[in-house]
Amino acid sequence: MPSPDELRSAMPFAQATGVMIEIASPEEVTGTLDWAPERCTAGGALHGGALMTLADSIGAVCAFLNLPPDTATTTVESSSRFFRAVREGRARAVARPLHAGRTTIVVQTDLYDDNGRHVAQTTQTQAVLRS
Repeated sequence: MPSPDELRSAMPFAQATGVMIEIASPEEVTGTLDWAPERCTAGGALHGGALMTLADSIGAVCAFLNLPPDTATTTVESSSRFFRAVREGRARAVARPLHAGRTTIVVQTDLYDDNGRHVAQTTQTQAVLRS
């Protein structure tokens, strides 16, 4: 199984935006995104797009780790709900598969702040692409 650093190196956009992968297994993938002024709204909250980037990146790794041999994946649907702002520290993502089937993988990614408060939830469907 690839290491978190190997997985991150395969995702240039995640690298460029500061997404970090902590733990990666088929059952659970965790990662973080630090609060930074350049990632914020005018009000100083971590931008929703930054949070979605974290959720999508960590969720995609979870889907990838649940793929059958000789297949690839791509996102076909993603839905996010936001519950509170992140105004300091970092956002932490926890992604778990809800369904890993022959044609689709569905992943739920929950985002938390440094105090463990639920910040957002993203559910994404990934297509399983045969080579």
